[in-house]
This record gives sequence, C-alpha cells and structure tokens, in this order.
Amino acid sequence: MGISGHRDALFGKTLSQLEEIVKEFGMPRFTAVQIADWMYKKDIRSIDEMSNISKAHRNLLSEKFDLGISEPVKVQTSIDGTKKYLYRSLAGKFIEAAYIPERNRNTLCVSSQVGCKMGCLFCMTGKQGFQGQLSAGEIVNQIRSLPERNELTNIVYMGMGEPFDNLDGVMQSLEILTSEWGLGMSPRRITVSTIGIIPAMKVFLEESKCHLAVSLHSPFEDERRKLMPIENVYSLPEVLSTIREFPLGKQRRISFEYIVFKGLNHSPKHVKELARILNGIRCRINLLYFHPIPDTPLEAPDEEIIQQFKIALENKGLTTTIRKSRGQDIYAACGMLSTKELQKKEKIN
Repeated sequence: MGISGHRDALFGKTLSQLEEIVKEFGMPRFTAVQIADWMYKKDIRSIDEMSNISKAHRNLLSEKFDLGISEPVKVQTSIDGTKKYLYRSLAGKFIEAAYIPERNRNTLCVSSQVGCKMGCLFCMTGKQGFQGQLSAGEIVNQIRSLPERNELTNIVYMGMGEPFDNLDGVMQSLEILTSEWGLGMSPRRITVSTIGIIPAMKVFLEESKCHLAVSLHSPFEDERRKLMPIENVYSLPEVLSTIREFPLGKQRRISFEYIVFKGLNHSPKHVKELARILNGIRCRINLLYFHPIPDTPLEAPDEEIIQQFKIALENKGLTTTIRKSRGQDIYAACGMLSTKELQKKEKIN
C-alpha cells in the first residue's frame, strides 16, 4: 500500500481484470494467470520478478502499474500475544489490522475503510470519522503482507470501517481470497461483519459463501437506535427479514455480535426478546466485552453479568459464546481500532 505516484496498483486485480489488461497490451491471454500466480501465490516485491513473463512485457506493465504490495510500517504486541499492525493506504492515510493467535486458530481482523461514517456510540473508529475507501488490493495486502501469513487460519472483516459501505472493494477482495487463482482460502474461514446495510447484505448473501456476522447489541429498536444510528435507515426487523429470505446451507452460518453494556442490554426482557426475534434463524450469539473508550457514557459489565446473561440465553435455546477480550492494552480489541492521532500528525513517530 505504498504511495507511488498516480499509477494504478496491479495487486488487487481479479483474474478477469488481468485478462482485460493483457488483452489491451497485446499479451497472450495466459499471461493473466501467470501474473495472478506471481502476485497471490509467490513472495515477490516487484513486477520485474515475474520471470516467466517476457522482459518487454514486464517493462510495459511496470510503466503502467505499481505492484501495490507493501509491508506494515509498525507493529505493537500485547501482553496476550495479540499484534496490531499499522499499514499506510495509497492515499497516505493509516489503517490497522489485528492478529489474534489462539491455540487452535489464528485470526486476522482486517479493515475495509479508513475510519468509518456509521457513528456507533461504542466504537473509536467511528469517532475518527470517515476518510476513505480501501481498494481490494489494500484489503488483501493486510493478509498478503502479514508476517504470520503462513500460520493464519481465519479472517474476519471486523477492523476499521463498515465492510458493506465499501461493497465493491470487499466483494472483489473476497473473490481474490477464495478463488483458486488467488489465495485459495475456504469461504468457511472468512467472516464479514456488518451493522446491517441491507442492499449490500443481499448482494453478499447471494454472491459469496463466506460467513455473515451482524452487529446486534440490542433486540429493541429504540435502544439499538441510540447505540447505532443505522437503525434509522435499516431497522432490525428489516435486517432479520432479509436474513430469513436466504436459506443457508449447513456449511454457512450467521452470527450476531452482541456487546454487553453494564445496566443497559442484559436484562430478562432482553433475553426474552432475543429469543423471540431470532426464533427460526440458525445462528450463534457472540457476547463481547465492552472496552471503555473516551467520550462515551457506556460502561463495561462485570464478569458475572456476562456469564449470567450467557446462561439465560442458552436456557432459551440460543447458542451463545463469550468472546474473550484480546489486545486491549494496545487498543486492538473490539471497537478500539483508530488512527485518529496519526491522522493529525500525518507521520509515524
């Protein structure tokens, strides 16, 4: 994601896009497959390393394109082993990705936008404001340039930004990640999170086989509206109705992300309403700890509150897990990613 003039990045192109490029340049069609193989399956740092492509064609590509692969510019490591990587976008802004190692899985939480325009009350990224879309290449680069790439088992689009507010970039990145000519990952290893942008969610459910996670946080519309302004545009009943329209195969799942706020959204009435509105949807509820952030009235719950809430939901027949907080000491935990201070400085100290 380095800044290198006005040339387009080759990395992040789909096979069909590469085919159009080689056709335009008068190259053999199979050159597109060769380019994809070099970019997505081999560890190259320049177009000139594509040794089975003629020197003349490599020069032509280099005149028109940058490769578009870049390393993270900074890393922070948490006491629990979580790592937060900082990347520079093509526009010179900064984004963050969080690598979360566990015993049986290693997950990368990727960003899809620079900042976010959704303004959720509990999220630091939203307080940063929206500063730009990431291209498919900038999204995939977070995975491609991860030092732990070979140990990576899962990807979640839960970093900076609302993925479905950048539908084109996200869908193109998913094509690259899951295609045989790309990184060849199983869609079952990828989860895309959304606050519920319905038109884009429909496209995703129709065209992708990846898992979907929906930010829920309250079953009551008026309460959810105070937490998430998107409720004014796409209401929770509409979101759930859309999900019910798409029968899911056994290999695909829906999860609902539910941050627990002290004294707000974990009462018996919440349990009862969650059981009612989710009835008939094969899903999992992931309970998340709230991580206090500046300028918000919300508070973190006690451990006992979350445990009791989990038991109450399970007693209603709802599959429920508690997601452990990771990387809180380096601001890498849920809702804590933000490069607002870096944007002010426009440089890294």
